[in-house]
Amino acid sequence: MYINGVACYIPSKVLPNSYFTEKCGITDDWIRSRTGIEERRVAMPEENANTMGIESVKNLLNQLKEDGKNFDLIIGASYTPYDTVATLGHQIQHYLQIADVPTLYVSTACSSVLNAIEIVEGYFSLGKATRALVVGSEHNSGYFDENDKISGPLWGDGAVAIAISKEKMKEGDLHIKHISTGGAAHTPKATKAVYLHPIEHDFPMADGRDVFINACVYMERESRRVLEKFKLSVDEIDYYIPHQANHRISLHVIHELKLPESKLIANIQKYGNTGCCGFGIGIAETWDQFKKGDKILSIVFGGGYSYGAMLMEK
Repeated sequence: MYINGVACYIPSKVLPNSYFTEKCGITDDWIRSRTGIEERRVAMPEENANTMGIESVKNLLNQLKEDGKNFDLIIGASYTPYDTVATLGHQIQHYLQIADVPTLYVSTACSSVLNAIEIVEGYFSLGKATRALVVGSEHNSGYFDENDKISGPLWGDGAVAIAISKEKMKEGDLHIKHISTGGAAHTPKATKAVYLHPIEHDFPMADGRDVFINACVYMERESRRVLEKFKLSVDEIDYYIPHQANHRISLHVIHELKLPESKLIANIQKYGNTGCCGFGIGIAETWDQFKKGDKILSIVFGGGYSYGAMLMEK
């Protein structure tokens, strides 16, 4: 599989840490020292997961210089939906006006986009599609409690669109050499550490410590598994683009891997935790820096607990 292009949409409204100082008394230093977040972007009242997803698709088509009519598989990915019936995937299909193609919606917490890409791999392998559009979009601010001192400051909004083909289409495509996902919901606190109950409008980080510990363990483990499978040394990884949940997690993992911080791509400082879109936004914003032969490793771990890994090469 090959990634032909990646584009993102970031809302224009900036919410600085000082907002939460006024709301619930926590300081800028407190937020930065525990999460690395300096500010985050949040959707405007007229925006939601569907509208942001469509905006990311517009940006992708502009990048590709295409009209979007040649996709034969569409997958939307989000855990913060605007509509659970006319889902993100269906809204994208409606926007593109493509008839009679498989259109899906995936919600597996922070690995949703990675799970969607793995589903694409399955469709390609079965000969049921040759060109796919994966769109992740998170509207965390539509669900979070801004008065919650623990989880309130964590969340940001954003979207990412990824064009994927079975065969290489042009020079500059990223070759997906490996993708794998898994679930760790068998662990004791997996279903209670962080959850979103839409009916109760409840989105707490009930046990952030457990999330932190498991994220560090699984992200390091999955990184090492990919390196071992392809007989790669850490030095051969040019970019490390992980899930953007907490900058301290990313720093801990690269420290354990002995990967220099210069190879870490992080956007949580300016966007907050954008859920399943964080690593994809990182790829989109680094796309023009990738050079032929570069190896890019993305690792995710999030609520649920769900995790995954993807190795790409320019």
